[in-house]
Amino acid sequence: MMTSAVQCRGLTAAPAGRQTRAARPRTVSVRAAAQRETDPKKRIVITGMGVASCYGNDIDHFYNQLLEGVSAVDLISRFDASEFPTKFAAQIKDFDVGDLIDKKNARRYDDCLSYAMVASKKALQAAGLEKGINPEGYGALDKSRVGVLVGSGMGGLTVFQDGVKALVEKGYKKITPFFIPYAITNMGGALLAIDQGFMGPNYSISTACATANYAFVAAANHIRNGDADVMVAGGSEAPIIPVGLGGFVACRALSQRNDEPQRASRPWDQGRDGFVMGEGAGVLIMESLEHAQKRGATIIAEYLGGAITCDAHHMTDPHPDGLGVSTCIELALKDAKIDRDEVNYINAHATSTLVGDKAEVKAIKKVFSDLSHVKMNGTKSMIGHCLGAAGGMEAIATIQGIRTGWVHPTINHENPIEEVEGINVVPNTKQQHDITVGISNSFGFGGHNSVVAFAPFKA
Repeated sequence: MMTSAVQCRGLTAAPAGRQTRAARPRTVSVRAAAQRETDPKKRIVITGMGVASCYGNDIDHFYNQLLEGVSAVDLISRFDASEFPTKFAAQIKDFDVGDLIDKKNARRYDDCLSYAMVASKKALQAAGLEKGINPEGYGALDKSRVGVLVGSGMGGLTVFQDGVKALVEKGYKKITPFFIPYAITNMGGALLAIDQGFMGPNYSISTACATANYAFVAAANHIRNGDADVMVAGGSEAPIIPVGLGGFVACRALSQRNDEPQRASRPWDQGRDGFVMGEGAGVLIMESLEHAQKRGATIIAEYLGGAITCDAHHMTDPHPDGLGVSTCIELALKDAKIDRDEVNYINAHATSTLVGDKAEVKAIKKVFSDLSHVKMNGTKSMIGHCLGAAGGMEAIATIQGIRTGWVHPTINHENPIEEVEGINVVPNTKQQHDITVGISNSFGFGGHNSVVAFAPFKA
């Protein structure tokens, strides 16, 4: 097994024993649950979710596969990966855009754009707001107050790769006119706005693997500040192509368990040797409670709050004492106006890397003095690391846990590292759990940290 030369964020990790409560300084004060936001203009609810995943585009099927512990990791079939030291990923196969994208555009779009469009329109349909499917709900919208923040860590990587190849092999005249528009990270959100006529806040956030959570935090702030009533927010990524695989191989961040690809992504397990690439999109419809209730929307869950920080430490390594991450969790709880003891579920970043797995647990232990009532799991054990889409897909897993009362397993958990001793990481089999507050962590290259908190909606 190879040890990563670059100790990538959420890509690698290091042991840290449980500290005593006295040894854990509380750098950020957290207000009690009794002071949660009550203003319906500033309370943020989730009214729709959409996914493009290695399990397909249906939310319920996506979560059922997670609950059953089904690994989507397999040998790469999209291109010949035989010369790469890592030959597997959690790739989307036979992606079906249905009637959500017209056939001409479906042929032209980079997969990153297709995933973003499908997940976003699925989310709008679930919320009763999609132009072509829900004319009554759509017609009642003030389009100037609907925004889109669907980001990407790398954007249209296939279009970019093919454009560079055309330039080198055939000259600039052979570059497609779609090269720039379909490669830039803002185009998924722009195309959705054009398709649906949404004129509210619309831009791309690109903070590597923390992208989707950053989008949720920004979207919530737009609603709270009165800039929008509804925000379509999340992330999309399509990196499983030669240049994407080659780039992460060069970082020496990937698992090389080629003989057992489905067992390669193994958060908090002593046998982990790097992360597994994944892809897809995860999108939420975030709405002010006032607006949702006025239109009679079905409310799925409540977004309580979130936070973002930067380690300001290293391009790829997490801060050695977990300061940036622990501070981010504290700030997220403060923004959500909840006490740390209310949190009883953590969807961890947990990428299955040597340093990252340990660093995250170390940070979590700095914040939570008692984890005995908490269940913590790693979605990436089954769908790989979806990079800029990871936070979106894991937010959906968190909300589905709230909705169903079941949390999915962390698979391939056979020889746990000492850092998770005494923590219920939901090893290998789903568990029932009544989530009071769930947090979802996402961290990215550059020291970008993000944490968001969700809870069951209570009027």
